[in-house]
This record gives sequence, structure tokens and C-alpha cells, in this order.
Amino acid sequence: MSSRSERSQGRPDAGRVASHLAVMAAVAVVMGVLTACLAIPFAGLVGVAAKDVSKGMVNLPESLEAKDLSQKTRIYDVNGNLIASLYDQNRINVPLQSISRPMVKAIVAIEDYRFYDHGALDLKGTLRAFVTNQANGGSVQGGSSITQQMVKQTLLYQAETDEERKAATEETYARKIRELRYAIAFEKNHTKDWILERYLNIAYFGDGAFGVQSAARHFFSKNAKDLNLLEAATLAGLVKNPVGYDPIDNPERAESRRNVVLDRLAQLGVLSEKKAERLKATPLEETLKITNDANGCQQSQAPFFCDYVVNWLLKDPVLGDTPKERRTTLKNGGLNIQTTIDLDMQKAADEAVSSHVFPQDQAIGGLAMVEPGTGDVRALAQSRPMGTNKKAGETYLNYVVPKKYGDANGFQAGSTFKVFVLASAINQGIPLSTTINSPEEMLIPDEEFENCDGPYAGDGKGWPVSNSTGSGTFDLYSGTQQSVNTFFAQLETQTGMCEPLQLAEDMGVKVPLAQKVPSWILGVSDSNPLELAQAYATFAARGLHCDPRPVTRVLDAQGQPLKEFTSQCDQVMPGATADAVNSILRGVMEPGGFGQNIAIDKPSAGKTGTNQNNMSVWFAGYTPTLSTVAMVAGANQLGHWVSLNGQTVGGTTIYEAFGSTVAGPIWGDAMSAVSAKLPPEDFQAPPGDEIAGVLTSVPDVAGQSVEAATQTLETAGFTVADGGQVNSEVGEGLVAYTSPGGGTSLSSGDTVTLYVSTGYVPPPPTTTDGGGGGKGGKGKGRGKGRG
Repeated sequence: MSSRSERSQGRPDAGRVASHLAVMAAVAVVMGVLTACLAIPFAGLVGVAAKDVSKGMVNLPESLEAKDLSQKTRIYDVNGNLIASLYDQNRINVPLQSISRPMVKAIVAIEDYRFYDHGALDLKGTLRAFVTNQANGGSVQGGSSITQQMVKQTLLYQAETDEERKAATEETYARKIRELRYAIAFEKNHTKDWILERYLNIAYFGDGAFGVQSAARHFFSKNAKDLNLLEAATLAGLVKNPVGYDPIDNPERAESRRNVVLDRLAQLGVLSEKKAERLKATPLEETLKITNDANGCQQSQAPFFCDYVVNWLLKDPVLGDTPKERRTTLKNGGLNIQTTIDLDMQKAADEAVSSHVFPQDQAIGGLAMVEPGTGDVRALAQSRPMGTNKKAGETYLNYVVPKKYGDANGFQAGSTFKVFVLASAINQGIPLSTTINSPEEMLIPDEEFENCDGPYAGDGKGWPVSNSTGSGTFDLYSGTQQSVNTFFAQLETQTGMCEPLQLAEDMGVKVPLAQKVPSWILGVSDSNPLELAQAYATFAARGLHCDPRPVTRVLDAQGQPLKEFTSQCDQVMPGATADAVNSILRGVMEPGGFGQNIAIDKPSAGKTGTNQNNMSVWFAGYTPTLSTVAMVAGANQLGHWVSLNGQTVGGTTIYEAFGSTVAGPIWGDAMSAVSAKLPPEDFQAPPGDEIAGVLTSVPDVAGQSVEAATQTLETAGFTVADGGQVNSEVGEGLVAYTSPGGGTSLSSGDTVTLYVSTGYVPPPPTTTDGGGGGKGGKGKGRGKGRG
């Protein structure tokens, strides 16, 4: 009994020996075949199974396409500081030249030390693995070259179905041979350095780090090119089992594995045994310097600005034909997104909002900063943090941007809309000295208001309008500074509704059709801080309106420009008209004005806004170089409107809310904090008694060369801007039209944009269902001389 047991433990029985010998013989034949570059079929091998494998090999494609690896997208502020990263896999591809030599030596030593000496198949390693696997019950492990491992990782990475993922990881000889077929093709078509580079970029190093660059940044807070031998040995040891050897969760196993790599380097003569022992004595924890890479906007320094950028880019076809494709590009394309945010201004905005409105208040505070003349969005802040914890006041709704970018409806903007009537009155030549007797209450018949089609046809009941600021006789200065409702209602009967509504739209504020009623000037339409900030920036820029721009440039993964986002601007009113508005609104910030207590040390102008029942209050203010709008709106945790009256907001009870007392201090704190960054520019005074200034008609330059048109316009006193090419029947390279169009009256120095003809008008689309074509461009329809 004892001797039988000893025999069974000391050597395999006759059947096992025969099996091993058969396998070794088969392997020898297979090696010969593989060495001949898989000149299959496997005639004469060990039976039907080998023939099946042979048939499968023949049916395989000769090569495998190595698709680009996903990389994380990075979002930067205006000064090049990283503010957010977006990714599905935390990876940054780097060339082999940007990976330290110790890292290259360590990974080759532990994974495939003869990598540069053999082809796709390491015959010695594979034979050893076959024999070892048979001795251990037939498992299929080990023996893979770096090229084969890269193939496996590529197949797994590019798998699109569960079946493909299973095939890429199954422990079978068929998978090994399949990988070998592809490995041979890679070795034939690419250099060893290319293969090693892809391997180091595709490999998973654990704890969410894909590729050696992200692993170096994560575990050691340095770039892959700066890894030393000890750090390189740690990372090289991880690829075999990234979870089991995780330095954070399993530091003892990770250190032991690191030491195995160091021993291997010594065995191969890469370093001396003495140095290896010295390095092994260094505790792992002394080398680690963990940096966690934030993913997504929630962990950004400016979460709601980041969210705005993402949603803004998701609407741009340059990233893909569909929203799904664009989102994939954003998360996997390795883009470099350069934005307009200024982190100093963002910090000031965040601190101003958070100090006056708390996350769990029954109110929402928001603020937006926009640069006049460019539309660059410098800061976005709101009182409710980004997140899902509603009890803590968190939300994913972005209340400071338009609904299409933030999913929030916005809040009524109150008297901030009165400036559109004010500007229209000045533009129509109504003197600033015009006085209007404005009682505390009055009823104005519908027919006294004109819309674009004639007298306004309301419900016949007229507009009952009242003041909260008393009564009296006011001119354009005092009526605006005290925001007298009955004054502006009567001024609207003089300007009509058509021009102010069109001006509002030209300045980026769209009033829904159902709300185009006389009372629209009291801000009954929903708005948001960004929309109003870019509108008021138009006055600061002397009538030049620019669409909000959060992104200036997007680079692809290779650092090449994918798209440049230039400012989209139009002169929507004469500069002299804007000068007059600025002159009036700066009075709001001076003694006697509602904003006198929040004025800063730079010339500024502003307008308050308070809606009915004090549901929301606003302060829109600006200097010549920065437009800022602050808002506080009553809203419960579900986002439903409530009155601010009686609420405790920011630790203070509000008995009656006004724009100057509730929203104004937020504006004042934010602008005071950034005042040192603002140049000491002053507004340009309106020209004498001619309130609208000496206006000049824009010459009609359609059909002229760009050079001739530019000279004509500059001679007339205008600034000329390039609007790019447009399809037109006008000759190629000639001016198709201008914006504003020929005949429009503007002030000297105002901007006229040239649009140059391509000389081509595409034929209308052919349809079978009678449907129309796609959406057109952003034409204002005011130009003349179109082809």
C-alpha cells in the first residue's frame, strides 16, 4: 500500500506519460508548422481536432486592424490650466520615445525578455508553456510574447459583443493560435518598437489607469518619460494581474511583485544584484504618490461651466453626425478643448454666489460673466452644487444657461427687459430729455401699441400697469434709473413693439410668440444669467452683439486643430445709441440710483430687475470690458417657483425682495473681486445734443472686390470684419453682401461684416416625399445686394 502510494506520487502512470509524449510530439510538429508561418492545413497531426483548428486558421483574416485607442479628453481654461477630464478609459497615448528607458527595460524583462530577438512566437517559451500546461491538467496559460499579448488586448478592446469578448479571453488552444496568426501579421507589417509602444498604451495597469502614461500619472504623479527603475518595476509587475497586485488595495503583494521584476532585471544583467537588493529594500509606500484623475464635470473646478461646454459641443457636427457619435468623440477622442473661462473670475463668481445663497435655501442664486466684443464666457456659478443629493441641495440642472444647454426653464427677468425699449427710443431719435407724466397706476388701451403689422389686437381690456416706485414726471434718465413701469409703458406706445422685440432678438433674447404683448417689457419671459449677460455686453461693446462663446479651439488627439471657434458678432445698433444707453445706465450706479451701494472702483452701468410677486430678482451690470448678471430666484427643492418674500436666503430673512438689495450684492462682491483684472476704461460719451450721433449710411459694396469694399467702408468711417464665404450667384471672390446691409445708418467706427461669395448656388435637394431641405444658416436677412 505504501509503495503504491509512493509510486503514484513520485512519477506519472503509464497513461499520463504516453499522453505527455504525444502532446510533446504534436507540439514539435506544430512548432515546425508555425515556424513556416502557419503553412496549414495540419495534415498528419493528432487527429480531427487538429484539422478543425487548421481549418479555422485558414478562415481567419490574414491581419487584424489596430483601431485607435480611446483617450481621455481634457478641458482647459483660458490660461491653459486643466479644469476637467472626460473619458470612458483613463488613457493618454504617448510615443515610445516619451517612455523612460527603465520602463521599457522592465516591461520587456518580465513579460518577454527575448522580444527583440524572436518573431511573433517565442518557440522556447511556447514549448515550455505547452508542456507545463499538460502537466497541470491541460490549462492554457503563459508562453505569450508581447506581440501576442498586444493582439489579445486589441481583440478585447475592439470587441463589440459579449461573444467577441468571450472569444478574446477564453483559455483554449484555438484562441492561442488565432492570436498567433494575427501576431505574425503585426510582426510582418510593423516594427518591434511600434508593437511595444501599442502594448504599453493599451495595457491595463489597475485602479482605472489604462496605458503607461496614465498609470505613471496615477501612481507616481509624473509622466512616463520620468519613471525611474523602482517605479518602472512596480508598473511592469502590474500588467500580469492589475487587480491582484494593485498597490493601493494590495500593497504587500504589489511590493513582492515589484521585487520579482527587480530580480529578473538583475538576472538578465540589466542591473547588478547589489543594486537590485538595495532597491528592493525601499518600501513601496515611499515611492507612491497617488493622483486621482477626476472624470466628468462634477469633479471639475467649474462644474456648470464644464457642463455648458459639453452640451454646447454636443450640438456641433464637427464631432460627429449624431449626438451619440459626438458624445463618443468627447469621451474617447483624446481632444484638447480650449475654453474661455477665467479661473480667477470663476472663483470670484463662486464665492459671491455661495456667500449670499446657500444650497438648501428655497432659492437659487446664479451669476454669469461675459466679455463684450468677443462673447467669451468668463464664469458661470450657481448656488446649488452638481450632484444627485437633493437633501443637500444638489442638482444637475444648470440654471445659469439657456434651457437647450442646461435643461432648466429659467426665471422671469423683470425690468431688465426695459433696456430694449430704451435703446429703440434713442435709435428712433426720441430725445433723452423727453418727459412723460407717469401716474402710479394707469390703463393703456391695446390699440395704442403698434406691432409689426399695425395696431396691437389684444383682448380689448387694455394693459393695467402700476408702479412700485411712486409717480411723477420722468425723462429717459430718471425714468430708467428709477425703473418706472408707467413711464416705460407709455414710452413703448411711442416706439411701438416691433423694433424693441427685434432688437431683443438681435441681442440674443428671444421672446416667445405668446408673450409678445405690451407687458413683455416688464420681463414676463423666462431668461437666465448667461442670456442677459451677453445681451447687456452689447451695450458695453457699443452696439456690437456677440453670441456667447465658451470654446475657442478643439484639437484632436494628435494636437492638430479640429475646429477654431471664432467670435460670432453683428453690429445691431449704432454705437452712439449704445453710448446713450450706457450714459443712462451708469446713473443707476451713481448717487440716487438703485445700484449706488454696490458700485465698484471702475466705471460701470447697470439695471435692476424684479418680477411680479418677487419670484425672482436680478442685477445686470457691466463695465466696458466685462458684463455680469446676478440672479436670485425663489425655488423649492423640486425647482418649483416660490416667492422670495419671507424666505431665509443666505442666512438672512428677506421681507421684500428687490434686484438692488438681493441680487445686487452678489454682483458687487463678484465684480469687486475681479476689478483689479479689468482695464481702467471708461464709456464713450454720447455725442452732444444729437443723441443718436452723426449717423452715416453704410455704402452698398455688393459685387465689389474685398479690397475695394474694405477701402470704401473704411473711408466711410467703419470698421470692417471678415464674415467668411457664403454661397451666392455673385462672382467668386467678390462681396456677396454685408451685415448690416447697405443703406443702414450707423455711427462712425461701427463694425460692418463682409461676406464673400463662393460663386456657387447649390441646387435644391431632390426629395421623393415632398419634404423641404435642411435648416439654413444664421442669416439675419438684413443685408442688401445678395446674389
